[in-house]
Amino acid sequence: MTRHLNGRSKVELAELEPATKGLPADNPEAVPSSPLTRPRAKVRSRRWWPRTKLGVIALVGIIGCVLLTSTVLYVDGEGAGRVKSRGAPTKSGTTVTFNVAIIQNSYSELVGDLIVKPGPELLDPATDGLKQDLTVAVTSTTTPIKRTWSKGMLPGVFPVPLTLARDVERWPFDSYYTGPVTVSLFTGTEAPERANVGFVDRLTGWKVDVDRVSDANPTSPYVVTLQRSASTMLFALVILLIFVAIAAVGSFVAIQTYRDPSKFQSPLTTWYAAMLFAVIPLRNALPGSPVFGSWIDLTIVVWVLVALVISMLLYIGAWARATSKKAT
Repeated sequence: MTRHLNGRSKVELAELEPATKGLPADNPEAVPSSPLTRPRAKVRSRRWWPRTKLGVIALVGIIGCVLLTSTVLYVDGEGAGRVKSRGAPTKSGTTVTFNVAIIQNSYSELVGDLIVKPGPELLDPATDGLKQDLTVAVTSTTTPIKRTWSKGMLPGVFPVPLTLARDVERWPFDSYYTGPVTVSLFTGTEAPERANVGFVDRLTGWKVDVDRVSDANPTSPYVVTLQRSASTMLFALVILLIFVAIAAVGSFVAIQTYRDPSKFQSPLTTWYAAMLFAVIPLRNALPGSPVFGSWIDLTIVVWVLVALVISMLLYIGAWARATSKKAT
């Protein structure tokens, strides 16, 4: 009976003891892993891999969507060569076209090229020159413009600056608009005739709209309205997100290093300085370079600078803690 119990206890003890297969038990690397630990490691790896795969797929999908959206918006908002208002010839067959070309002088002027094409009644078939003097007068300009071509000359293209009223406080949703624009033609001694102008948008990055002051009157003055295109606003939004990302990354690295000074890396100190001095150039790279003191400075740029300075101070504090621990 005792032998049976002893034999049974030995068997049970043998089952409870880990099988070393002749290898030293005090060396954990020599002892093969039990079949219970291997499935757990595989389960962990299987759980980790789908998450990583899904994260990579999601990141690539987001980048692809942003790239596709920006391309579509750029193509859709490309204004070069789009006719915004079709003009009509005058009684003499003369046509007037205004090509919207550029905005300058701190967004206070809209400069365009005025093209005057005389009708057949005004041209001499033998010389292709004017039979009589032709004068063009444009209103709502920065300075009064009145251009005259003498008999025998042929009208050409000349720049016309239009005064812009601005709404810069709502950047990047700001809008600009001109005053009433009229183009009148004077031929010889005849009474002036108001031309129906054709407007062509050759200004990239902007959405140009042309309306009449009164739709009931076919010869009423024109008003040109400018707004930033959707692709330009998307670019501005990306720059703003970069500001937030810079502040978030800098704060995260500083807080983690301050909590564990052993992670301190001295080259990152210059990295903070580089990010700090990169904020203002990025701010100036915004479309239209909004005036200093606008809402973007008060709500984003200033706080990004504050976050970077505080993060740099925390990082230097982590360096002081790390050096003090080494000294002790």
